Amino acid sequence: MKGDRRDDGYLERRLKILTAAIGARNRTPPKCKMCRPAIGREFSVSRRPTITPPTEPQLPVRGEDPPTTDRADSRLFLGPDGVRPIWRLVAAVAFYVVLIFAIEALLAIDPAIWAWMRSQSWALLTPGLLLFEESIRVAAALATATWMRRLENRSFADYGLPSWQAFGKKFWQGVGYGFALLSLLIGLIAAFHGFSLGRVALDPAAAVRYALLYALAFLLVGFFEEATFRGYLQATLAEEIGFWPAAIVLAFGFGLLHIRNPGEATAGLLLAGCFGLLAAFSLRRTGAIWFAIGMHAAWDWGETFFYGVPDSGAAAVGHWTTASLHGPAWLTGGSVGPEGSALVFVVMAAGAVGLHFLFPAARRNR
Repeated sequence: MKGDRRDDGYLERRLKILTAAIGARNRTPPKCKMCRPAIGREFSVSRRPTITPPTEPQLPVRGEDPPTTDRADSRLFLGPDGVRPIWRLVAAVAFYVVLIFAIEALLAIDPAIWAWMRSQSWALLTPGLLLFEESIRVAAALATATWMRRLENRSFADYGLPSWQAFGKKFWQGVGYGFALLSLLIGLIAAFHGFSLGRVALDPAAAVRYALLYALAFLLVGFFEEATFRGYLQATLAEEIGFWPAAIVLAFGFGLLHIRNPGEATAGLLLAGCFGLLAAFSLRRTGAIWFAIGMHAAWDWGETFFYGVPDSGAAAVGHWTTASLHGPAWLTGGSVGPEGSALVFVVMAAGAVGLHFLFPAARRNR
């Protein structure tokens, strides 16, 4: 048939076309897509990118501890309720010290005040010196407690200073108790012929003036020292190590605080520590420090004004009587005063027993 006849030229042309197509497929196509021959694009094979599946985070196996570096650092500064109590205590002490320096620096700008401050000596106490120094300390302590109260979201009652008990029944009980303990000590020393009351040294007007000034001054002393050591410091440190361990540590610090007093000795430092423990015991039984404030203020007032004996190694002007101590140092306390007497530890023990019966421990339901 005419349509089935194919000459040799036809076969040769088909062979050339196939050869060209195979050669185009094996050649590397040009980088420019527009320059690629149609045959190259027809036989090109596209490659799909390899997709790596996401890896799941590896959680610690139960029972195994996670890396300890971050945990150890956080436990050093943070506790279950936020910043650990020990660091809050450090912050409060630092803030108080800065305030003291700032207040005294501001007052020293006045030449008259600066000259008066330089002329004073703690070797001889006066009502003016006590009122000046203790007012600064009380102001700084209250400012510090107010700042910490806001940071910790607490009230003054949490620091042993409930406002509704301020200068109430517990305070006046403490006043009577402190004066009674001091009178017991003076009576024991006198029983061993170590104390003589002497005669009245002041006229009535001067006696009233000194009595009131010293009462106010030692009220500030008692408030500052008890609100600091048995107030904020006790409440905060007790969160870290417990009530009585904190009370012992602070009683030791309270004793060392008196080492700078002129005429102070080891016996006086021990008594200061024991007095701190007695005050902490009153806090434990009454739930507040108002009793301890009254007891502290009355003890110091009785030594300085009423009995006219050295108070923690410091003498004072404005005694009501011309009292004197005489005899061995173990009995009279020597330069320390009655607080350095060996009999003071008997009085402190009696004071603890009295507190035990005056404020019985609350009974717990079994």
